[in-house]
Amino acid sequence: MQQQNNPLLCDPETGICEIPGSTQISGGIGAVSTIEKPIKLIYFTDPICSSCWGIEPQLRKLKLEYGDNIEIDYRMGGLLPDWSYNSGGISKPSDVAHHWDEVSVYYDMPIDGEVWLEDPLPSSYPPSIAFKAAQMQDHHKAIDFLRMIREMVFLQKKNITRWENLGLAAQKVGLDTTQLKKDYEGDAKILFEEDLKLAREWGVRGFPTMFFIDAAGKKKVVYGSKPYSAYEEAIQQLQPDLSPKSYNKDWTVLFATYPSLTAREFSELTQIARTEAENLLEELTNSGKLKKLVTKNGSLWTLKEH
Repeated sequence: MQQQNNPLLCDPETGICEIPGSTQISGGIGAVSTIEKPIKLIYFTDPICSSCWGIEPQLRKLKLEYGDNIEIDYRMGGLLPDWSYNSGGISKPSDVAHHWDEVSVYYDMPIDGEVWLEDPLPSSYPPSIAFKAAQMQDHHKAIDFLRMIREMVFLQKKNITRWENLGLAAQKVGLDTTQLKKDYEGDAKILFEEDLKLAREWGVRGFPTMFFIDAAGKKKVVYGSKPYSAYEEAIQQLQPDLSPKSYNKDWTVLFATYPSLTAREFSELTQIARTEAENLLEELTNSGKLKKLVTKNGSLWTLKEH
């Protein structure tokens, strides 16, 4: 795949969406705020980072197996400030459309790149600021909000810099939309700037970047999209005594935990073969238990409302 200067052109081989002129992650990091669980995971991401969408299966499994022992701190990295800073290569949104279709196949996660043809995003900053506003209200709902706006941009071809889409996502996950808009236009911008500053200080130049840190300050960095074993190994190196928690793999329990799942996610979480996982999802759809959203590059399943 041809290397380009635009950060939206992620390299599936390395699993990284990288900011132009990137350098390696620096060795030193500053002090970490209080760790309430054995390990703190500081996750630098961006709402429109396709590689971050690609690791949703691994991240969701990590939460089920190690969630009792890991505190996850989501930070926004600022992948696309605007379209003016490029130094060549990809220079306009439409150039991203085909690339997203390629990435979708590579990660086996549904992505429809046509949003870049139909209603292109000028920047990833507005949805990032909206996420910080959501965090100000409720950390759990903020994660649901981030998932919702990712589904909007990757599957539904919706421009998530538009307030009507951000507001709709907030409403669906139970956030106070009036308060969200107030914070979005106010203090959330400061929190976003703090995230960008931290990313610079820690040498974060691409996404996803995850810092696993224990109470003693020891750290392991997992850079880019990696297999599940890489995240588990980082935990084991810091805390060898931590073991994965077994969880209920029944489809009803999984959909109660994660209201929307792709076939790749369902396969990862149930630990059944990818083809078998999709067949089961199809059976549940045909029997009226699940609802299926079809995109040109894969589908998303949700519980059917009765």
